Amino acid sequence: MTAPNRNTLWAEAFVDELVRGGVSAVCITPGSRSTPLTVAFDRHEDVHVFSHLDERSSAFFALGRARRTGEVTPLVCTSGTAAANFHPAVIEASQSRVPLLVLTADRPPELRDSGANQTIDQEKLFGTSTRWYRDVAEPEATDRKLRSLRTTVGRALAKATGAPAGPVHLNVPFRKPLEPTPVDGDVPDSLSTLAREGRDGDTPFVRTSPGVQEVDEKELRTVARELDTERGLIVAGPADAPGVDAETVAALSHATNFPVLADPLSGLRFGGHVRTTPVVGGYDGFLDERLTDAWPALEVVLRIGASPTSKPLRKYLARTGARQFLVDPAAGWREAEFTATDLVVADPSTLAWRLAQTLGRGSGSDQWKQRWLDADDAHFDEFASSPSFCEGRVLAAVARDAPDPSTLFVSNSMPVRDLDRFGAPVAKSLTVLGNRGASGIDGIVSTALGAGSATTDPLTLVTGDLAYYHDMNGLLALGRCDVDATIVVVNNDGGGIFHMLPIADFEPPFTEQFVTPHGLDFAPTADLYDLSFARVGADGFRDAYAESVAREGTQVIEVETDAEASHRVRSRLKARVVDRLLDAN
Repeated sequence: MTAPNRNTLWAEAFVDELVRGGVSAVCITPGSRSTPLTVAFDRHEDVHVFSHLDERSSAFFALGRARRTGEVTPLVCTSGTAAANFHPAVIEASQSRVPLLVLTADRPPELRDSGANQTIDQEKLFGTSTRWYRDVAEPEATDRKLRSLRTTVGRALAKATGAPAGPVHLNVPFRKPLEPTPVDGDVPDSLSTLAREGRDGDTPFVRTSPGVQEVDEKELRTVARELDTERGLIVAGPADAPGVDAETVAALSHATNFPVLADPLSGLRFGGHVRTTPVVGGYDGFLDERLTDAWPALEVVLRIGASPTSKPLRKYLARTGARQFLVDPAAGWREAEFTATDLVVADPSTLAWRLAQTLGRGSGSDQWKQRWLDADDAHFDEFASSPSFCEGRVLAAVARDAPDPSTLFVSNSMPVRDLDRFGAPVAKSLTVLGNRGASGIDGIVSTALGAGSATTDPLTLVTGDLAYYHDMNGLLALGRCDVDATIVVVNNDGGGIFHMLPIADFEPPFTEQFVTPHGLDFAPTADLYDLSFARVGADGFRDAYAESVAREGTQVIEVETDAEASHRVRSRLKARVVDRLLDAN
């Protein structure tokens, strides 16, 4: 490694150590102060550089790629407000436990609080949303400083991928010259090979050996004893990256004879295991107090993942009085009803497998399991036989017709809720992702395209019109980052989810201040971003979707819907399902 000045040496050592730690891609936005890092990444043959013009889109793209792979994708920006635009994605990464490494270039320390151009306070800019922060030392061509830099990089990667995974912020100051301009005497020949080149054999400077959190044998048997009962459930919420092992959860379901209530983002709603495992997907459409009050009492619940998307499921679990084991490898509390009775600090896949081996064959009731499967069948039967259209039919069709395998990204507000209610479990390899950490609608397009960049599987994004509008900048990545997708825009001209809230009864201000109809025509995005655009009605969607996934390139399919009418259809469907199940009870 030869370098014309200390900044170049510093950045090359920095990037070299990242690659040794497993980094294979980076997202970069242009800027002057970050020049040393940008040049070092661009010149490294083992790094795929994704170039973005917009910092917010860049950060969400990196988030999506890391969510899909479970591996760190660093992002680089210059100083000033450029760094602040990373903040929404950093919050989402923190809340949803996605590994992220944020590299913000900065002015040298003496320029801080001086009124110098493009200089802001970047120290701990992202507050408590990071797992670790370090104001990296100024570049210096000495053995000890370079060893310290390499160690910092190793620690940062370990923090980002630890339990819980999440964002790490390294603030990196540089003085001029920022370009690889020769500076006489800046890099002495006396530097040791270790500091300059790193460890032999392309190994990391500091190797971190991650452990798996497990309970001891006594606690394992305590949990197993509580699960050895007639009426229990396994509830799987949205999964942390890279997800839970479906086969271990399937083994536990067989051992307990408990059904698995699988959130669409859990990694358990779809896949080959559903052929032999009692996976329930329609609970959001039948869990109603009228019905569950008539059912036998739930006795025990084992919960993995984040809090479920479904409010009816969360409320049902809160009112049962059952013993609830909340499994979290980082001892986090992700249960906002505050009715869980036990926090089990353990890796969920490992725990599920050990419990399955300990139980052998539990005493779960066949009648209890069948009650849930019959309710699920009734829900999807009523949905299939209903002639009425609601937006959920779009999500149901995508889950049913998506290629096998494929990646499906769903936006917040109604798309993820409709997939939760109407996406039937199916034995195909669907990797379903969403930004449920902070549940925002910003950065949805960019996150989806970032996820698509990490795999050769076809990518489908289903988003609402407001989320599409929020992140149209992200569409630039289609060409710049060589990503293709089928993008389904459910256009109900505003915030359809507000029809589910009590404020819908107050007009004004409901329409203008909450639904906020925009009246935008999205067709011109086809010319702006070189994609295909089609506007279809409810009857034409499945054909348009099938045609899109069979083609190369990117197609946007806009489905015009009526949010209020869809809400009424959802309500009527649920009422019919509950009545049907009560009659059969």
